[in-house]
Amino acid sequence: MCGRFVLVLVCATTFVPTTVMGQSVHPFVSGDFSVPDVLETSEFRLRMLTINDVDKDYAAVMSSVDHLRNVWPESGWPDGLTIEDNLIDLGRHHREFTNRTSFAYTMVTLDESKVIGCVYVNPTRKHGYDAEVYLWVRQSELANGLDDRLFDTVVEWLDDHWEFGTPAFPGRTIGWDEWNSIPDEKR
Repeated sequence: MCGRFVLVLVCATTFVPTTVMGQSVHPFVSGDFSVPDVLETSEFRLRMLTINDVDKDYAAVMSSVDHLRNVWPESGWPDGLTIEDNLIDLGRHHREFTNRTSFAYTMVTLDESKVIGCVYVNPTRKHGYDAEVYLWVRQSELANGLDDRLFDTVVEWLDDHWEFGTPAFPGRTIGWDEWNSIPDEKR
């Protein structure tokens, strides 16, 4: 047990518009770092999303279109997303996780019957930060405060179990205008 949640090592994935990520073809965690594959709390599990979850993931995304437009303003995602596009995205995220170039986690109910959100831990080129973190919950879960609980859990999880010193939460702890004005570092 670690605080409020059990940490299990296993893996994860889902689509985040590439316009808001600092994608890298190189691993952005050290070679000896054990990437947390599963995070479980008393109400949800974060784990790798596989292509086998395409239907549940697609249902979560499509039921949350208005909310997702607020999470990533100006990206246009998920407008026009088809289930085939989603399947391709899930395969890409799995490959990125396996290659240690980004880490996308699906958020599922404990019985695995429903996708209720996602968490993305991505590299960044932004000066002063070592990761970009995005998260969202299903639109139907906003009223019960799950978004806030997920955010608090992820902040603690990153602090306790990841090697990042300065992760950024664009659109949450730093406004989009400010985030976009931060210069990129050469890598």
